[in-house]
Amino acid sequence: MEKLRIGIVGAGNIAQSAHMPAYQKRDDVEIVAFADINLERAQEAAKKFNVPHAFASVEEMLANVDVDIVDICVWNGGHAPVAIAAAEAGKHVMCEKPMAVNLEAALKMEEAIRKSGKTFMLAVPTRYSTEAQYVHQMVMDGQFGEIYHARVSGFRRRGTPKGWFTDLSKSGGGPVIDILVHSLDRMWFMMGRPKPVRISAMTSHRIGDYQTKGVNRWVALDSDVTAFDTEDSAGGIIHFENGAILIVETSWAMNIGNNAGGNMLCGSKAGATFDPLTIYSEENGYLVDKTPTLDKVGIFDAEIEHFLDCVRTGKTPCSSIDDAITVQRMLQGIYDSAKLGREVIL
Repeated sequence: MEKLRIGIVGAGNIAQSAHMPAYQKRDDVEIVAFADINLERAQEAAKKFNVPHAFASVEEMLANVDVDIVDICVWNGGHAPVAIAAAEAGKHVMCEKPMAVNLEAALKMEEAIRKSGKTFMLAVPTRYSTEAQYVHQMVMDGQFGEIYHARVSGFRRRGTPKGWFTDLSKSGGGPVIDILVHSLDRMWFMMGRPKPVRISAMTSHRIGDYQTKGVNRWVALDSDVTAFDTEDSAGGIIHFENGAILIVETSWAMNIGNNAGGNMLCGSKAGATFDPLTIYSEENGYLVDKTPTLDKVGIFDAEIEHFLDCVRTGKTPCSSIDDAITVQRMLQGIYDSAKLGREVIL
């Protein structure tokens, strides 16, 4: 099998700790270049992973090496310009979540990608867990009945990342666009991808740039960023065309235990909670709780394997451009509702 040639744009944490280890396990790909606005970082990553080329921009990379795929691992604000450059050069694209900093940028990406005719996949690895795939298939098979209620809830007491994450101009937002995007995407996928129609939400910046001692925080490689103008928590309700609702809650910093909250999915025949997965239903007139035995998979491994298969076969990815745009609409709806102080129609 001819190897697919991949250029990775962004040589930061997600590229080095997640994407590269997944690629290294495969013999059907060749990583030919790193590109990063910090050329020294790109060069260091290239040396670390024995990658032959390092460049200071995606444009320089595309002009000097032949790649089939551009894997986008830059900060959120760079997703749209890198994806558009890759699409215009006729390359397949995998892009880390979120698709973009806002819906306007995401729609510009969509236009370029559709015009290119190449494969695009949003990197949302939790969708590729065995739990998510198992529940999604149960829902599609009708085993949950009519899905009408779901919740995603995840809190950190003090866990705001350091670096570009808190700089609105680079990240596009706080925990909504950083961590809620994962759980929102996974639950929406398991619900069967109903059409969102309206959202009511709020965001808060009441904890801010705390100086709490003795807590561990994710540190971006670009950790010298001093801006701190993103939200630190949010909550809301998403209404869908079929009458279902999804309650969303998220925080980087909140005065609550780290394990508070949880995710759940409810249908007319069965429901589920997660981590660990438990299915709640009835059998022979009795309530029954089931805990399926599912092998754990490396979610980045599974995600990249699926993307590469789609590139080779032309199949539509599970987390397709249509899904990516819909998720971006929901994220935008949360921010718009919070800013306007009222429910918004999508």
